[in-house]
Amino acid sequence: MSVKSSATVETSAPLPSASAGLGWGFVGVVAFSFTVPFTRVAVGGLSPLFIGSGRAVVAALLAGVALAATRQALPSGTQWVRILVVAAGVVFGFPVLTSYALTTTPASHGAVVVALLPAATAVVAVLRTGERPARSFWLFSLTGALAAVVFALVQSGGFGRVHWADLLLFGAVLAAAVGYAEGGLLAREIGSWQTVSWALVLSSPLMLALAGSAVVDRAPSGTAVEWACFAYLSVVSMFLGFFAWYRGLAIGPMARVSQVQLVQPVMSICWAALLLGEHIGWLTLAGGLAVIACASGAVRTRLG
Repeated sequence: MSVKSSATVETSAPLPSASAGLGWGFVGVVAFSFTVPFTRVAVGGLSPLFIGSGRAVVAALLAGVALAATRQALPSGTQWVRILVVAAGVVFGFPVLTSYALTTTPASHGAVVVALLPAATAVVAVLRTGERPARSFWLFSLTGALAAVVFALVQSGGFGRVHWADLLLFGAVLAAAVGYAEGGLLAREIGSWQTVSWALVLSSPLMLALAGSAVVDRAPSGTAVEWACFAYLSVVSMFLGFFAWYRGLAIGPMARVSQVQLVQPVMSICWAALLLGEHIGWLTLAGGLAVIACASGAVRTRLG
């Protein structure tokens, strides 16, 4: 007769590996890489305000259903404030500002300026967490910002002329950087998809009001392709993409996962050429490579 021990052996689920964080981050980046080109298509027939706010309304409906179906607990008082920061950055700031900017500037141009986002996210994360990186981190970050500004000035007609679209794009980068960094930290507490879902729900009254105003001002009359791009921006760029992105940042390490974002502008420029037929000149390539190289240096230096 065999003797069985009555002791209970506790087993815990293995922690996600760093490679899992990188994998989830890459999935999110691939989803986001279509955002700039598809926004450029959508603004051909839909107003920028409708695109920027309407996509958030659609995503908020999906988020509300997901939160209710899974009976998620309400965030705490301080978490609501942080969710508001995420909402201001990624639900309102980035979508609305890029939609207006891409009414007049090519998607490839926008992708080069948005290439600042990895370095900007790293800078915000450093400031948010109180880290003290090496001086080279700040040098790479400043050089990358300068490279993006020079590129924007040259393509706008030379020094002394700053196109309003570029100002909107720089504002969008800052907004997204704040939203990404805060969202990545918050995702460790309440979950990745929960973070973006609560941000969408919290901002839904404002975005619904803006979308209604946009419809009254100009009734949407896009083509099937433009509506398809709007659907992608609503369901993937504004909702499902953040499931993967915040999941990757939450698994971390955040600084290393943020490096994956360096391939996003390259993908966006390629989609602009393949899907939109935009001509990618040497200036766009050089500007993109310069900004990406500086962003890479800033993120890698922070890891050291």
